[in-house]
Amino acid sequence: MKIGFLFPGQGSQAHLMGKDLYDKYECYRNVYKQVEQITGIDVSEITFNETDDRINQTKYTQICILTMSLGILEILKQNNINAEISAGLSLGEYTALIYSNLLNAENGIQIVKNRGIYMQDLAPKGDWAMSAILGLDDDKVEQACNMVTDGFVVPVNYNCKGQVVISGEARAVEQASENAKQLGAKKARILNTSGPFHTEKLIESAKALKNDLSKITFGTETSKVLKNIDGDFYNENDDFASLLMKHIISPVKFSKVLETMLDNDVDTFIEIGPGKTLSGFVKRMDTEKEINILNINDIESLEKAINFVKENENNE
Repeated sequence: MKIGFLFPGQGSQAHLMGKDLYDKYECYRNVYKQVEQITGIDVSEITFNETDDRINQTKYTQICILTMSLGILEILKQNNINAEISAGLSLGEYTALIYSNLLNAENGIQIVKNRGIYMQDLAPKGDWAMSAILGLDDDKVEQACNMVTDGFVVPVNYNCKGQVVISGEARAVEQASENAKQLGAKKARILNTSGPFHTEKLIESAKALKNDLSKITFGTETSKVLKNIDGDFYNENDDFASLLMKHIISPVKFSKVLETMLDNDVDTFIEIGPGKTLSGFVKRMDTEKEINILNINDIESLEKAINFVKENENNE
């Protein structure tokens, strides 16, 4: 069995996510305390108070999702469950970098805090939107965007076969979504995000983040991590600051990430954090290999994953 960890990104957040884990596991609670000490952000209040709307503000969303994923990783660590390869969708790539030791926890947590602030506060003013186009080939989605003559819209997340997310000005996103339907898309769904993420419009956010990243010393990896921008592995010769700057303004090639994991014999995918979005992407990949897909976002799914891994390790 070869395990790959997947970490979700912005848009997967929900009030009360991980609350049962927080109540049960001390090591999970300790991660929240650590993040709150480093950032000064009351992550537990934002996450577990159902009336606190900050959870959907980018400057808070990203740190809340990161904290949940890191908390689950601590529980898995205590159960000696590790991955040889990890990857994340956009924000989730930082969780993978922390897991692999390329970013130490303190630096990674602070960077994610800053990333959320920059992506919210330094984004250009405007009415921005993101939409998931379902059931259409990548080139047809690109065509749907190119057909828009009034406003800015581009493909930004190539998630898996038949699912591409577009981003830009709301009216242009709406028009491109209609174009996509006319070209044969099954559905177009507006996402729970704000800002023209993974487009050139966030260049000021990217520059500010690069300034922070350039002051950090990256570590030696303890497991392999895949890059969103090309689906390849990070290596010791990479310019991490430049890559993670481009990460903000470049499309996410997540389908290529998953292809690389499959090509490197990952047969057990474990999504760690809120939602099941990435598990759904894996299910849509073309592969003849027998694969296992698990997700961990509460006590029940955690125990199921731990039992599955331990049983299959014992049977090998």
